[in-house]
Amino acid sequence: MTPLSMPQPALDDLRIAPGLPTVVAPKDGADISLEEAMPLLRAIADDTLEQAGGLLFTGFRVPSIESFQGFAGSFGHPLIGYEFASTPRSQVEGAVYTSTEYPPHRSIPLHNEQSYTREWPLRIWFHCVLAAASGGATPIADSRAIYRALDPALVARFTRRELLYVRNFGQGLDLPWQQTFGADDPRVVERICAARGIDCTWRDGDDGELLLRTRERCQAVASHPRTGDMVWFNQLNLFHLSALDEEMQEALVDAVGLENVPRNVYYGDGEPIEAEALAEIRSVLDQQRIVFPWLSGDVLMLDNMLTAHARDPFQGVRKVVVAMAQSYSEPKTGERKAAFW
Repeated sequence: MTPLSMPQPALDDLRIAPGLPTVVAPKDGADISLEEAMPLLRAIADDTLEQAGGLLFTGFRVPSIESFQGFAGSFGHPLIGYEFASTPRSQVEGAVYTSTEYPPHRSIPLHNEQSYTREWPLRIWFHCVLAAASGGATPIADSRAIYRALDPALVARFTRRELLYVRNFGQGLDLPWQQTFGADDPRVVERICAARGIDCTWRDGDDGELLLRTRERCQAVASHPRTGDMVWFNQLNLFHLSALDEEMQEALVDAVGLENVPRNVYYGDGEPIEAEALAEIRSVLDQQRIVFPWLSGDVLMLDNMLTAHARDPFQGVRKVVVAMAQSYSEPKTGERKAAFW
């Protein structure tokens, strides 16, 4: 029997456990590859993703990163590159990247991918090529539940005032602007910033390095373009200087000054955000965390607006790769048609 004539997996061959994430796996340890199950898994995702927020495909054979890329690219939208980066990543293959390259002993707080900008992917996939010996989970959280759990007065204040993200590139402390913008020419950077509505200024560093500062006003909450659900959607808790321990905060401010720290965030009008507000937001995020262990071969598919993700510290070797699709930006005031493709 040739591979083309072999029976394709059917719904009865799978086990589906609802929830966040909705877990989809072969029954009784059946040997099914992700590629063989692709049409069926796409149909399940189409029916389930925007209700559940995320699906975990576990127990399927994923022979290569190329296979993962083919699966992620099979949902009808071209995979997109990791542009306007805020953390270091490396391109693995095609439009597949490493997950954030961050010291393994440190955690990465819950966030929605690229919610520090006005344009972001609606879909994101994670593939665990190799699970860590200890730790290394990718916790997730329901962005709708976070929105509902926060004090309505706090949500209303952030909705009205929005957020201002301030980034200082280079200085040996953060990504160089050349890497983030994919250009060596300041004029190209200025054109990119102008097109995205980002304010940018240049200054000379002490060693002659040309330094870039950007300021971008962005949403704190958002409305999902298809479900209409309101979601808490930002990286306030991650970008704010207080995300660092006190010793590191003091060292940074002493070294470069508060206005030149690599990243910080304020209310949209530039006023500081109250410590009490930050504490409440982080408390709610902690309460909403959903943690599951990675198994090598797992694929996690998230609606990036409906579900936030994080990373726990780990020991040993860990390899998780990422793919994204369906770039989206909210329509400007007065526009009626969503701008996603």
